[in-house]
Amino acid sequence: MPEPTVTDESVASAGRFVALKHLTWTDAEGRSHQWESAERIGSPGAVLIVARLVPSDRVIVIKQFRPPARRFVLEFPAGLMEPGETAEIAAARELREETGYIASSIRVHPPAYTTPGLSDESVYLVYADIDETAAENLMPKTDFDGTENIETMLLPMKALYCFYTEQSANGVFFDSKLAMYIISHHCTSGE
Repeated sequence: MPEPTVTDESVASAGRFVALKHLTWTDAEGRSHQWESAERIGSPGAVLIVARLVPSDRVIVIKQFRPPARRFVLEFPAGLMEPGETAEIAAARELREETGYIASSIRVHPPAYTTPGLSDESVYLVYADIDETAAENLMPKTDFDGTENIETMLLPMKALYCFYTEQSANGVFFDSKLAMYIISHHCTSGE
């Protein structure tokens, strides 16, 4: 039986960062279907950074306004990679820009799709340790771009699930990747 495949695509609309495409794809039984997809323009991907402060065992969470969500969202630091940039370099840059912190170690994991039913965007999953006693991290200084207004939150790992349940009950919205990380941590550690 043949594999499902995209057989045709056309751009319905394109902006500076995103294109809306009409896709035609054929399923394993040879039937043709239509799909709409939002695709990134001009970026080789994105990075999502799970940053842990050592020795306090706190994790960095940011709060920023997300226009498509029409509200502030709690999420991990993240951002688009620039052309020619590795995931490691992009993660270090985004972490410094959004939080002011400089990682002492960075571990890059393979990319994963964020919303494969909607978009082709993939994100490199990055774990970063930050030596909070290092001179450069004692008074972190952010470097936001013109559209960012970010609040940095330092949350104890042991209190993450409690924070999540309390904030969610109060109507605060979480990025799904942060929510899944918190739930998974709670299920495996009991914290």
